[in-house]
Amino acid sequence: MTRTKKRTVLVVDDEPHVRHYLGTVLQDAGFCVLTASDGQEGLELVRAHSPDFVSVDLAMPRKTGHHLLLEMKRDASLSQIPVVIVTAHARDALGARMLAELEDAGYLASPDGYLEKPVAASKYVAVVQQALGIDDSGGEPSLDELRAALTSKMADASPEALRKALEVLSREVQDDGT
Repeated sequence: MTRTKKRTVLVVDDEPHVRHYLGTVLQDAGFCVLTASDGQEGLELVRAHSPDFVSVDLAMPRKTGHHLLLEMKRDASLSQIPVVIVTAHARDALGARMLAELEDAGYLASPDGYLEKPVAASKYVAVVQQALGIDDSGGEPSLDELRAALTSKMADASPEALRKALEVLSREVQDDGT
């Protein structure tokens, strides 16, 4: 995998707060972001801008993510754009049926073909980066990764080790003037 210049991701979700969250997460990771509020608007943006990646909600008005993905895969000029579905409906009857149809057609080839809401920022960015062949291993760990590592270490640490770590952190904060 290689580091590349800015890539464009289209986020399609009918829930404004989800669209904003996912878009912000991607912008913070260095991506250019386009957004659409339903599958019809998403398809129009895909055709107009040919993004590098599409993130799509499964159940939306006007045109579902399921139908958006089917139309993209049937269009030779759009079929190679990687897509991940981000949904809260993976386990209900309608969502499970739509996902099964997409999987049977080979459109959800990877284990990360869909993510369930709520999705962790680090997982979401990692799926996009992996699909685009972007290697982020040389960069700084994300805040989520640092928190997870610290939580893991704290769970097994002795009280004395925790006291020493707290002292070191306190000194660091004082030295920084904060």
